[in-house]
Amino acid sequence: MTEPTKDGVILPLTEKGGGPSTASATGGTEGPNLHLDEETGERVSKSELKKRQKQRQLVAKRAEKAAAAPPKAQKAANTEIDEKDLTPNQYFEIRSRAINKLRENHQPNPYPHKFHVNTDLREFLKKYKDLKTGEHLKDVEVRIGARIYTKRESGANLRFYDVRAEGARIQIMCQSQESTSEVPFIEQHEHLRRGDIIGIKGYPGRTSPKNRAEGELSIFAQEVVLLSPCLRQLPSEHYGFKDQEQRHRRRYLDLIINDNTRNTFITRSKIIRYVRSFFDERDFVEVETPMMNQIAGGATAKPFVTFHNEYNQELFMRVAPELYLKELIVGGLERVYEIGRLFRNEGADLTHNPEFTSCEFYQAFADMYDIMEMTEDLVSGMVHHVTGGYNTTYHTQAGETFEINWAKPWKRIEMIPALEEATGKKFPPGDQLHTKETNDFLRGVLKKVKVECSPPQTNARMIDKLVGEFIEEKCVNPTFIVGHPQMMSPLAKYHRSNKGLCERFEAFVCKKEIVNAYTELNDPFDQRLRFEEQALQKAQGDDEAQLIDHTFLDALEHALPPTGGFGMGIDRMVMFLTDNYSIREVLTFPFVKEEGQRTKKQAAEVAGVEPGPAEDVPLGKK
Repeated sequence: MTEPTKDGVILPLTEKGGGPSTASATGGTEGPNLHLDEETGERVSKSELKKRQKQRQLVAKRAEKAAAAPPKAQKAANTEIDEKDLTPNQYFEIRSRAINKLRENHQPNPYPHKFHVNTDLREFLKKYKDLKTGEHLKDVEVRIGARIYTKRESGANLRFYDVRAEGARIQIMCQSQESTSEVPFIEQHEHLRRGDIIGIKGYPGRTSPKNRAEGELSIFAQEVVLLSPCLRQLPSEHYGFKDQEQRHRRRYLDLIINDNTRNTFITRSKIIRYVRSFFDERDFVEVETPMMNQIAGGATAKPFVTFHNEYNQELFMRVAPELYLKELIVGGLERVYEIGRLFRNEGADLTHNPEFTSCEFYQAFADMYDIMEMTEDLVSGMVHHVTGGYNTTYHTQAGETFEINWAKPWKRIEMIPALEEATGKKFPPGDQLHTKETNDFLRGVLKKVKVECSPPQTNARMIDKLVGEFIEEKCVNPTFIVGHPQMMSPLAKYHRSNKGLCERFEAFVCKKEIVNAYTELNDPFDQRLRFEEQALQKAQGDDEAQLIDHTFLDALEHALPPTGGFGMGIDRMVMFLTDNYSIREVLTFPFVKEEGQRTKKQAAEVAGVEPGPAEDVPLGKK
């Protein structure tokens, strides 16, 4: 039951009814020792009257204080929560206009020139990982630049940011009482959004949360500066950024959201650095050779064609640097290597891109067997350097799982005997493998084993097709395939004991080629005949066959010493060591088809920023 009150004051029991004093107060009978309450007209005891007077004074003081205080500002709506409900286009337009205003009034400048950084976040995490809960190092100044991934706030005076830099992540704790900036705390943070690049000045410490025993290692911010705003809405961390086509087309966004992509490219860099150090330690000279050539030589592949206007000449993007590198060996650079881009106008699939990276090296006074040993050393050492061991796991698109042992020595398979075993047919002798009779024989073998070979059905292409079907499919752990026919290898030296074959090997892993190498052909007479055979294959319709390179023949006539050569696809090695079955995942910017006409507006268009005149020439005037 609610107690009776008068003017907000609870009446004493003597006035709640049921007692003798009630009659006295209401009936006008005055009891002994009662005093008049002038505000209510009641007669009450002396102690009750004092209590009422004291309470009224307190109420009056509160009312006076409330009247003197400025009116309370209505709590602002949380703009960022509202922004989450916007479409990406709406968010972009609103943010672009807001940042353009900051560009105009510089409060703050959204694109400052410099922010001094003195800390690598990766080293910070190692150095201060042992800080105890609640421990702060206020005398240590930390300055980092980072991107905001999440932002949380608790009231007007506390902000939390999760930021990333150099692949590392840290919490930033911002308290108004810790701010040392001339800019008010609210103004430091009101313009910041997810995806922005910010500069943080603060000190290391570990939080002391109430709801768990161990706090989180953090930077306690004393100043936060906007360095570059992100105008576009980032994909949410919950749903991520998984569309493969968009990930390859917008690699910058892929890197922002997906740590795996970043780790893949870091591993790629480690592989290339290891290859360089391997050859540098063995006194090789790194060189660069032309990207555009008058003849597409050095490999059996279809080239890209371009045109040089000044010379009025058709040129070919290089398919391999081999001939140039061997010319350098002729000139006396006896150990050379090159890591660079090659361009082949062939099919694009999960393991092939129109442009890719290879490493080729050539060593004078070495042969195929020396190169095989170096290949084992190079690749096994690389795997150990990158992964810490010799065993890796690789998953294919079809769901196969391969456990690979990269340790040396590697298995070796003789090509022709392995094909004879697989097909049940005795192949012609090596010196007959290039003949018309062998062509008829190979067509019959293909028909017998039900293997298709697309035109032109040259001897080299049909044997290569059979190798792919019956030998490469068995190569899971690193395996050397040796004993290639000469007509498959126009730049390799003939085999010293098996006529019609050449000294060449290919290394395969998980059914894919990773290395191609041979004892180099240094006989200009033989090389001329090989080129002519390739020209004949080209005349039969093989676009990948090579032409006669007279400059290279001239170099051979100046004496190329016995030489061993090697070529390895860097991209494919990265695929194996990062467990990616698509070459697109290991290229920073893989080739993608044209997206079509641009429909999205850019920030300057949304904000109405007009282009200025160039070179003091007013726009629209001549």
